[in-house]
Amino acid sequence: MDQTASHPHAPDVAFDGGDLDCGNGLLLLIRRHIDPLPRGGLLEIRSTEISVDDDLPAWCRLTGNELVSFLKEGKQRSFLVCKGRLEERAPAPPPVAAPAMSVPAAPRPARVPVAAPAIPALAVMGIGSWPRPRWMIDAMHAYVEGRLPEAAFQETADDAVRLAIAAQEKAGVDVVTDGEQRRDSYASFVASRLDNCQLIPLTDLLPLVDHPEEFEAELRALDIPAGDVRHPAVFGRLARSRPLVAHEVDFARTVTQKPVKVALPGPYLLTRTMWMECISDRAYDSREELSADIVRVLREELAELMDAGAALVQLDEPVLSEVVFSGAKSKRSFMCGALSESLAPEQELAFARDLLNAVLDGFPRERTALHVCRGNWTPDESVALSGSYAPLVATLAQVRVGAYLLEMCTPRAGEMEILKALPDDARIGVGVVNQKDPHVEEVDAVSARIAHAIDLFGRERVLLHPDCGFATFADNPICCTGSATDKLGAIAAAVARVR
Repeated sequence: MDQTASHPHAPDVAFDGGDLDCGNGLLLLIRRHIDPLPRGGLLEIRSTEISVDDDLPAWCRLTGNELVSFLKEGKQRSFLVCKGRLEERAPAPPPVAAPAMSVPAAPRPARVPVAAPAIPALAVMGIGSWPRPRWMIDAMHAYVEGRLPEAAFQETADDAVRLAIAAQEKAGVDVVTDGEQRRDSYASFVASRLDNCQLIPLTDLLPLVDHPEEFEAELRALDIPAGDVRHPAVFGRLARSRPLVAHEVDFARTVTQKPVKVALPGPYLLTRTMWMECISDRAYDSREELSADIVRVLREELAELMDAGAALVQLDEPVLSEVVFSGAKSKRSFMCGALSESLAPEQELAFARDLLNAVLDGFPRERTALHVCRGNWTPDESVALSGSYAPLVATLAQVRVGAYLLEMCTPRAGEMEILKALPDDARIGVGVVNQKDPHVEEVDAVSARIAHAIDLFGRERVLLHPDCGFATFADNPICCTGSATDKLGAIAAAVARVR
């Protein structure tokens, strides 16, 4: 774009990025200021960095925002960017202030602890996520972009949770989840709940990766616009001034009499997700320092979840599979948490084990679980990670958790017998239906898998579930609500037959 003598419109918000380039934090500052603007809102970006002349127009094209005008005087540059297209601009939009980095919430009243019901043997449950209605997804995007107030978003989510729990109860489960209806994905949602953290579109990470063309190809594998998938970015020291998921348990318990399970992204997953060069190193000197704050906020959350009456708190660590299996693939597979660099597998596994045990220390073991799978972003089995639990089982056995909820139905997961190496006093959750397969499994086949698990581990230790959630990413569910209900129903019918 040719420079002009002056901007044709006055900006609604302006900021000075100094000498930052797009790969060293400028895009994150842009995201902080542009997200609260309405469609058609104008942002002025001042910069002295020459590379921004080329990188910012490319970012605008990639994200669907319009570069309206460009000024330059000496080293000082000024870009006027419209959120969306200029023709969307209202006649006189009110000024929008940039969001504060951290606004601590008012102190919450102390909880009165609620007793959690016990989970029976051969209990049937989902892993966590459930397909969201289209109106829920629309509300989620509007909320993340600042177009929908918090109260309206939560009211919409309440309705979606009622539907998700009703469908699970219709299927005959013993333990329900709220379907993660309030989350954009199983892990990145924490950025919208923690202080000094923000969700940014994955497209904003393109300047931060070594091979942007390969990264773009990985994003295309999601089959959804990369701008709709968001990633946590850390701008300061993490703090928890409100619950991450305890409010989900609070509401779920008002609409069901069944035990409620809730999933939390594990500490290793969150550390790998949030530690990205040129972002988090502005707040933390190392990923170990970042992980200490992640452990602290997860322990605070776990304590509140125990008081809230969660029957089972599941820590999700699917990125452990990426640690040991991705080397066999020709290119890195997409998995939230696998975007940052890692050390050798043995070092990563030890780091993950220590983080998990630090979070779990002192909590009732029988109310905690660990979930591991091999990725759940697409129904295409050919691009998913593959391999038995052999390189993982020793690490899993050292995690002081009460239950393991593991992908087991697909041949990609190897033989069930290897799970005999897990502690005898832990419960074993076995995936007995494949949520990626549109075909609903026959009850006879599911019954056979359950009987095999009982032979290996004993009836009292076995829990039953799908291999993973039904809608890991809100915009890209693995299956529809009808199929999810039928698959849980097949497990329930098979358990009834075994019982």
